[in-house]
Amino acid sequence: MTTANINPAMLRWSRERAGIAVEKFAQKCNVTFERLQEWENGQHPLTFNQAMAFAEKAHVPFGYLFLTTPPQELLPIPDLRTLDGKAPQRPSAELIDLLKIMLMRQEWYRDYLQQQMVTPLEMSGRFTSRSSIDAIVNDMRLKLHVPTHPIRGSWEYYYSDLVKRIEDMGILVMRSPYLHHHTRPFSVDEFRGFAIADDLAPIIFVNHADAPGARLFTLVHELCHIWIGQSGVSDGGAISHRHEEVLCNAVAAEFLVPADEFLPLWDLDAENWRENLAPLESHFHVSSWVLARRALTMNLISREDYQHFIHEQKLAHQQRTKKESGGPSYFRTKKAQISVSFSRAVLSQALSGQMLLREASDLLDGIQPSRLSKFAEELGL
Repeated sequence: MTTANINPAMLRWSRERAGIAVEKFAQKCNVTFERLQEWENGQHPLTFNQAMAFAEKAHVPFGYLFLTTPPQELLPIPDLRTLDGKAPQRPSAELIDLLKIMLMRQEWYRDYLQQQMVTPLEMSGRFTSRSSIDAIVNDMRLKLHVPTHPIRGSWEYYYSDLVKRIEDMGILVMRSPYLHHHTRPFSVDEFRGFAIADDLAPIIFVNHADAPGARLFTLVHELCHIWIGQSGVSDGGAISHRHEEVLCNAVAAEFLVPADEFLPLWDLDAENWRENLAPLESHFHVSSWVLARRALTMNLISREDYQHFIHEQKLAHQQRTKKESGGPSYFRTKKAQISVSFSRAVLSQALSGQMLLREASDLLDGIQPSRLSKFAEELGL
C-alpha cells in the first residue's frame, strides 16, 4: 500500500490549528489515540487515503501536509482585537475560512452591482475615526430612518428590524453561529463580529454563537465601521484601547441608549443595580446586556459587576441552547444566516440561467443545486 511522504510536524500543526484535541481527532479519523500519536511523531506512516482524510478532518488543503514549515496565516482584513499592545491570538481555522468566504461573496456581489450600474453608497466611509460620536450617531439614525429608540416591540424585533433597514441601504448583513455546520462553531472569545468596508458591497458579520442580547450591540458596532470606512475583526471587548474600537463602542452605546435619556432614568438608590434593567429594557427596547454595558461605560456599575452579570448571561444562553429542540426549517435558517439581498441576487442569476447552479451553491453556503428553487420560494422569488 502506497504511503504518503508527508511532514509529520504538519499533522500536529494542522490538528492544533483546527482546535481539536488528540482524543477527539482520533475518533474523527477512526483510529486509536496511540496510532494518531504515532502519526504525529513520525513513528508510523500514513497511506495517501489516510493523509487525505486527515487533511479533510483538519480543514486544511492536502498540500499543506507536505510543507517543511507551517504557512504564516494572517487575517485578510485588519485585526482590531489587540488589547494593551498584546498580539491577538492565532486566528482559528473557522475565522480564516469564514473571512475567505465573505470576501468571495463580496467580490461576486460587487461585480453583480457594477453590471446593474449601481452607484456607490454614500454612507460608506462618510466619516472618519476622528469624527465625533454624536455626528456619526445622528447621521446613522437619519439614513436608517429610526428614532432615538423604538416606542414599542421587543429588543429581538428591534434587532431584526435594524438588520432589514441596513440591508435596504445596500449593506449585506451575514449572521451565523458556525461555519457551514454546527461541528465547526465560532468562538465568541475569538470574535463577536467584523466589517468589510466597501463603497459598493460592504459586509457586516455578526457571530450568532454569542448571547442573543449581545448581538444588537455588535450589529451597530460593525455598522459604525462601515460609516468610517474601516474594515476589521472585533472582539467587542469593553476595555479595548484601539481608537477605532473605542469609537465604535461609543457610537453603538449612544445609538442604542442615549446618555442624556439614560441617566435620569437610572435609579442610583436602588438596593441592587439590576433592579434598573427591567424598566429600562421596556423603555429603550434593548436587551439587559446592552443596558449593563451602557451602565459600565457611564461608571454606574463596577467592572466586576458587569463581568459577573455577563458571565451569568452567557451561562443562561448556553443552558437554553442545550434544552432547545427543533427550530426553524433549513431554508428559514439559511435565510437568516445569509444576507437576503445577496441571496436574491445569486438566485436571480442562477434561476435565469446566467450562472451555473453549482456556482450559486458555492456562494450560498453549499445549498444543493436541486434545492435552490426551494430556497427561492422561501425568499419570495
